[in-house]
Amino acid sequence: MRILDHLLAGPWQVRQCFPQTAMQHIQAEIAGSENLHLGELRFAVEAGLHWRALLGKITPRERAVEVFSQLRVWDTEHNTGVLIYLLLAERQVEIVADRGIHAKVGNQVWNDICRAMERHFRQDRFEQGVVEGVQAITTQLQCHFPANPTANPNELPDAPVVL
Repeated sequence: MRILDHLLAGPWQVRQCFPQTAMQHIQAEIAGSENLHLGELRFAVEAGLHWRALLGKITPRERAVEVFSQLRVWDTEHNTGVLIYLLLAERQVEIVADRGIHAKVGNQVWNDICRAMERHFRQDRFEQGVVEGVQAITTQLQCHFPANPTANPNELPDAPVVL
């Protein structure tokens, strides 16, 4: 059943769940968030995995780690990059955080944020789920890496990525 869900998934599903206005809102939310802390956020959504990944039994977590690397989310001065990865075919969210912020927050907080987002997605509230996820991550980053008013460069693009 998993293979069928992924093979039937396509870019049209991403556009349906995240129309242009939703993507713009998410981008603005990320940009606003990054003014409040020294972290960098990325949001990536993928309709479904390629059949080769499915045959290789790649998990959403493994794919999220690949995307974290591909998007160079690890490449920040304070090691505070955070990726929100959504695998739409499974409506599963994974958060991959760089070592600087992960050491201070830990798995349970990230998992709680993921599950809260997934609850929204099960009710087809995609934009709201991502925005609330960004806000929850923002709280963690503000607590552990508050903004420096004299030096807070935007190290990574704020625009959502469709894979």
